[in-house]
Amino acid sequence: MTHQWITVERVMSSKHDLVIIGGGVGGLVTASVAGQLGLNVVLIEREKNLGGDCLHYGCVPSKTLIRSAKVAHTVGQASQFGINANSGSTDLAAVMERVQAVVSQIQQHDDPERFRSYGIDVRFGEASFCDPHTVMVEGQTIKARRFVIATGSQPTIPPIPGLENVAYLTNESVFQVKALPNRLAVIGGGPIGTELAQAFARLGSQVTLIEGGPRLLPKDDPNLTTQLREHLEAEGLSVHVNTKVSHARSHNDETILTLDRETGGEDQSFDQILVATGRRANTRSINPDAAGLHLNTDGTLKVDGRLRTNQRHIYALGDCVGPYPFTHMAEYQAGIIISNAVFRLPRKVDYTTVPWVTYTDPELAHVGMTTAVANARGLHYELATFPVADVDRAMAEGSTTGELRLLIHRGRIIGASLLAPHAGEIIHELALAISERIPLRRLASMVHAYPTLAQISKRAAGRYYAHQLFSKRTRGLVKWINRLLP
Repeated sequence: MTHQWITVERVMSSKHDLVIIGGGVGGLVTASVAGQLGLNVVLIEREKNLGGDCLHYGCVPSKTLIRSAKVAHTVGQASQFGINANSGSTDLAAVMERVQAVVSQIQQHDDPERFRSYGIDVRFGEASFCDPHTVMVEGQTIKARRFVIATGSQPTIPPIPGLENVAYLTNESVFQVKALPNRLAVIGGGPIGTELAQAFARLGSQVTLIEGGPRLLPKDDPNLTTQLREHLEAEGLSVHVNTKVSHARSHNDETILTLDRETGGEDQSFDQILVATGRRANTRSINPDAAGLHLNTDGTLKVDGRLRTNQRHIYALGDCVGPYPFTHMAEYQAGIIISNAVFRLPRKVDYTTVPWVTYTDPELAHVGMTTAVANARGLHYELATFPVADVDRAMAEGSTTGELRLLIHRGRIIGASLLAPHAGEIIHELALAISERIPLRRLASMVHAYPTLAQISKRAAGRYYAHQLFSKRTRGLVKWINRLLP
C-alpha cells in the first residue's frame, strides 16, 4: 500500500501544476499570478493574439468607436453651445484606424513574451480534453493537476430564414467596416446592439434598431430604458420593439428584412445588417464530454460557489460560466480561482454588488437588486428618485436626460439604477454603499464637490429624508426648542 502511494505521487509531480485554456482577461490574470508565484503553468489561446474578446471585439474597440461617435455628435450640436462649426462627414476608415490603434496599444500589455518572462508556457492552438487530466493542443498532449477553463463566448446567430444567405456583421466583424453604411439595421436591443446603434447613428448612418421583446435592455429598470429609448429616437434612430425579423434576402446590393409587428409585416431595405442578439458560451470546442464535465441548458459550464466544475480539479470562469458576461466579472472570478486553486484557500463568489453599464450616451448603470428581484423576495422597500435635469452640472453640460432610482430597505440602499452622463463612474459609490451596508443617512450627509454629476446620489438621499425633516412633527419640535432655549 505504501509503495503504491509513492508511485502515484511521482506520477502526479510530473504533471504541470496548472493549465489555463483561454487567454482573455480571466485567463491572463490567473496565469500571471500563478506564474509569478512559481507554479508550472501552461496558457493556451486559440486565437493568434492574447487579450480575448474584450480587447479585440468587445469593450475596447466599441468604447473607442463610441468616443469617436460622441465627438461627431458634439460637433453636430456645437451651435447649441455657442460655437460655429461645420460637422462635415465621417471618415469611417480613419475612425476604425484609430480603433485598431487603441487595440494595438493595449495589446502590448498582453504580449506573450511578458507572460513567458514569468515562466509561463504560452501556446497557441485549439485545446480539447482527452480525459479529465489531459488536453491536446496542436497534436501534443498536456497533463496537469488542475485546469482553468476561460474560453469566453461568441455571438449567437438567430434562426432567421434566409439570414445564412445574406452578408451580415457581428461584433467580431463590425470594426473591420471601412465605409459608413447609409442604412444600417441592428437586430437586437441588448447592450451591444443599443451601444453600436447609437454610435453608427451619430457617425451618420440611418439606423433602425429592432428588438423582439417589449423594450430595450430588458434586464434594466423599465422606467430608465423607456427614457433611453425616447432619447435615442430624439437623436434620429428608428427603434422598433415587439418586432420580429421573419425573413432576410438579398436584392442587388441591398439586404431586405421582413419585419413582423403587431400591426402586420413590412419589408425594409438596408445596406448593412448588424446581428447583436446575444452570446453563447464557448464550451463545445474543448470536448467537455471527454473530461466528464456537466453543462447547463444554455451551454455554460456548471460550477459551484468556488467555481469548481463537477470535476473538482477543473475550474471555470468568465463568459463560459456566467452569470454576468462582463470583463470585470471574469477578473473578479479569477481572484476567486487564484484563492482556491493556487493558494488552496476556500473562497466563494458573491454576486450581490456586481455593477453593469450600458455605454450609450447617457450611460445606463445598475448595481444590487432590481425591483423584480426585490419583489420576488417579498422585500418591503421604498423608492428614492432624483432627475438628472435637476443636477446643476448636468444642466451646464447640456445633458439632462435620465434619473437616479434607489431601492431603500430599512434605511439602506439595496439596489440602484442610474441613467446619466458618466453613470458608469458614479455607480461605484452606490456599489460601495450597498456592499458595506452604509446607511442612507451617511450618504445624505456626505460632502460632495460642487458642481459634479456625482451629487445626484446625495441629492436623492436628501430628498428621501426631506419629508421627515419638514414634517408637521419636526416643525413643532423646532418651534418648541426655540421657545424653550434662549
